[in-house]
Amino acid sequence: MRFEDWEPHYLRILDTFGFDREGDEEAAEIAAVLTAQDDVARLEELCAGRTVTVCGNAPCLKDDLPCCEETVFAADAAADLLWRAGIRPDAVFTDLDGAEESFVAMNREGTVMVVHAHGDNIPLVRRWVPMFEGPLVLTCQTRPFGHVHNWGGFTDGDRAVFAADALGADKVVILGFDLDDMSVPPMKRGKLLWARALLSLIGYDL
Repeated sequence: MRFEDWEPHYLRILDTFGFDREGDEEAAEIAAVLTAQDDVARLEELCAGRTVTVCGNAPCLKDDLPCCEETVFAADAAADLLWRAGIRPDAVFTDLDGAEESFVAMNREGTVMVVHAHGDNIPLVRRWVPMFEGPLVLTCQTRPFGHVHNWGGFTDGDRAVFAADALGADKVVILGFDLDDMSVPPMKRGKLLWARALLSLIGYDL
């Protein structure tokens, strides 16, 4: 999704949650200073003309693991579950709030870390980005620049779907998403509602 198409949705998200655009922009700039690395070409190779399985971190993912096809993208903490099950994800989309030491290990083995910078995770960005020695891609919520990308999406899971769609996936299989989870805190519930609305924009009705 082009930023011009994404921006109206982003502005509504800012209004919904009271987020600060300047904070998002600062986080993206900090991430860009921490590393000049940009392995987006590798991410494109993983998507172009392929089936991409995007794994969310809902409990149901454990039962869905046999359904993983071809390229596997993990949303944040789902990566550690996949890793412990013997599946190294091809890419991990994370704002780092669910980051584990296993992220560093799988990154060394070739997993692309797609690190998302926003106003609330600057300390995590400062801590984790220098630790990733393997392939790395930076993303942001606001206007992309240089080697910081924005394909649309809000939560780790739907951002992975947006990226796969934008980078030419032939098919996207979505596993481990529970957008109806009423047990989560109100903020998370609001994010899940947004994830559903955003995914519907690119043809995924969950």
